[in-house]
Amino acid sequence: MASHARPILTAAVLAVGSEITTGSTRDTNSGDLAEELSAMGVDVVAITALPDRRPALMKALTDAFGSVDLVVTTGGLGPTPDDLTREAIAEASGLEPFVDAALLATLRGLFERRGLTMPEGNIKQAWLVGGATSLANPNGSAPGWWLDRPDGRVVVALPGPPREMHPMWRDHVVPLLHARGAGTTQAVETLRLTGIGESAVVALVGEEVMRAGVPEVATYARADAVDLQVAARGDGSAAMVEDMVQRLLPVLEPYVFARGSETWLEAVGRRLAGRTLAVVEIGTAGRCGALFGPAEWLLFAETLAPGGALASRHPDIRTFAAYVRGFADADIGLAIRARERGGDTAVTIAIDLGEAASDPDRVHRVTRTAFLIGDEGRRRAAITAAAELWQLLGSAKSDG
Repeated sequence: MASHARPILTAAVLAVGSEITTGSTRDTNSGDLAEELSAMGVDVVAITALPDRRPALMKALTDAFGSVDLVVTTGGLGPTPDDLTREAIAEASGLEPFVDAALLATLRGLFERRGLTMPEGNIKQAWLVGGATSLANPNGSAPGWWLDRPDGRVVVALPGPPREMHPMWRDHVVPLLHARGAGTTQAVETLRLTGIGESAVVALVGEEVMRAGVPEVATYARADAVDLQVAARGDGSAAMVEDMVQRLLPVLEPYVFARGSETWLEAVGRRLAGRTLAVVEIGTAGRCGALFGPAEWLLFAETLAPGGALASRHPDIRTFAAYVRGFADADIGLAIRARERGGDTAVTIAIDLGEAASDPDRVHRVTRTAFLIGDEGRRRAAITAAAELWQLLGSAKSDG
């Protein structure tokens, strides 16, 4: 046990494995851990991928011990000679590993119940060091470590396979971190924006706001939106964040389609307000239907080939919006046609609100440009259509 427990406010995540640094395996563990630590109020200051080489591990651990309160490693806990995480943690902490009898008995039992003899190489999976507690791994043979170092810092060693790492983290490490009071009070608010790019957001918000640091205001380009996040830590953080959000809303509100972790499905569903939708798509490979797929309000979604006879026979996309609304007996019909134009994708959108069946101009039609072509262009075309529907539903509500 540490001679004195220090607050756990900062962390570094080290992903160990040459399969990661050579690109043969994608590291998803680090992002998941960073997200959960950040949600606790622990500031993740570094995420590092490391090969299975002792000097690299030693340097990374030594550097982390000098700068953060918590070091989390993933990988390198196997039985082979290139699994070096335990050795490196012990050496960097000035501790001597020893074989824990209970751990060794458990490991031998894993093999014996399958009628096998445990290879000698697996013995190091039963190692511990002074101040370390083993973390059970019901999904593999490699126990983890929770190490309280003499300087009060904490080291957590987790296995690399996600199916082993996630349960160990969730069932053992998270409760221990909570018991230690890890993190600090924090407040975060996210405004999800559409129809505006990051640089334009900065121009509206002002560089002085983005650089102020307290609260922290930052933009993130997501697959479906530009997110503007306002965050603060410590006493008074909630009030600080709320004050900044209220300051920013007057210039950003026209672009805010959702807040927090809300998706397009939730944003459009909110504006539909109980109404139903039917969709027909041409040239998008069904991306819009996939965007709304799980929604109960989506009654029908059909994809047409851009060069097919049906799509060619009706060049006016408004015909499809009216048709699909009537066919599905939906309140609203949405039709999209995506066509590559140069290096971008032209997106023609028609929306039949169905409010005046006798009015031939009741179907809203517009053409937008989605950045890039191919699969990325099709994905952006679907989001463009969702944004147009969201905008029109808002306008119709205001007019009503």
